[in-house]
Amino acid sequence: MGKRTPLYDRHLAAGARMVDFGGWDMPLHYGSQIEEHHQVRRDAGMFDVSHMAVVDITGLDAKPWLQRLLANDVARLGEIGRALYSAMLNIDGGILDDLIVYRTEDGYRLVLNAGTRDKDLAWMQQQVDGAAVTLTERTELAMLAVQGPRARELCASVLSESRAALISILKPFEGQPEGTWFIARTGYTGEDGLEIMLPADEVAELWQALLDAGCQPCGLGARDTLRLEAGLNLYGADIDEQTSPLAANMGWTIAWEPVDRDFIGRQALEAQRQAGDQPKQVGLVLNERAVLRAHQTVIVDGVGEGEITSGSFSPTLGCSIALARVPAATGSTARVDIRGRQLDVRVIRPGFVRNGKPIFE
Repeated sequence: MGKRTPLYDRHLAAGARMVDFGGWDMPLHYGSQIEEHHQVRRDAGMFDVSHMAVVDITGLDAKPWLQRLLANDVARLGEIGRALYSAMLNIDGGILDDLIVYRTEDGYRLVLNAGTRDKDLAWMQQQVDGAAVTLTERTELAMLAVQGPRARELCASVLSESRAALISILKPFEGQPEGTWFIARTGYTGEDGLEIMLPADEVAELWQALLDAGCQPCGLGARDTLRLEAGLNLYGADIDEQTSPLAANMGWTIAWEPVDRDFIGRQALEAQRQAGDQPKQVGLVLNERAVLRAHQTVIVDGVGEGEITSGSFSPTLGCSIALARVPAATGSTARVDIRGRQLDVRVIRPGFVRNGKPIFE
């Protein structure tokens, strides 16, 4: 038996098919993964993401400590509430985890992936090394992601006046506390929406209120196809400790300035950048009746080969799509080996759908 979130019984009551995910018993779907996917793109859906790790960083050295820990620079968070996306690297420039960090009144809040929780916390504690920082894992909190064009509207309709008011003024990639809750306008679907962190003993009431308001529960299956359509990396599939952010379409998350900020992994990344020898991450679109899957070989004539890191049928586009790591010289076309058949694919910048619409020509 795996770990269970506070909503485990609610998932069973809703007819969820439960699966193991990083040691947690989590809902894969509640009947139809494709219907749940469309619900988020067209209206609003909610995901239990209470398995993710929430860690507060406080203390006099919190800012300089995070400036060394992360490839992105928390100095960019000019206002309390602002958030940024970053990789946490090892000394070789490999990605230990990708995460979101919020600036709070007392310091910073990090949201880490569930499957890397123990590894991340051990690494972070190791890096303290006498610095005046305190790491507090907020295990008493649950987390609910409500995503889709009507997500904020539905949440506002079932919450208190003060929380509804906060939702109305939150900017994208911003999170603010409201009492014991923390409400952020972030997500992992390519749609607008909220991620709400709240006391675990209050999450079932919020879940039921949203359910009564017409917000459909969604599982890990829809979450995966939604994030793939948005071109977002999945840790353990598209990125891991052997992957450089320069090879994962994450170069924009590296803050190279100021040049004297010696973040962990910087020396390795600078050597990679100078060598120019990293592969690149691309999106693939297949218009034939076949499905792109992880580990299929991508063939680029005259250049070499690459590999699909994650792929699936896209419910929104009605065709198969994938993220792949390919040689840097790859152009606009390639072929994928699917059970001995080499099928032509279109090569695009990572990202296929945003706010319910295709984002490539």
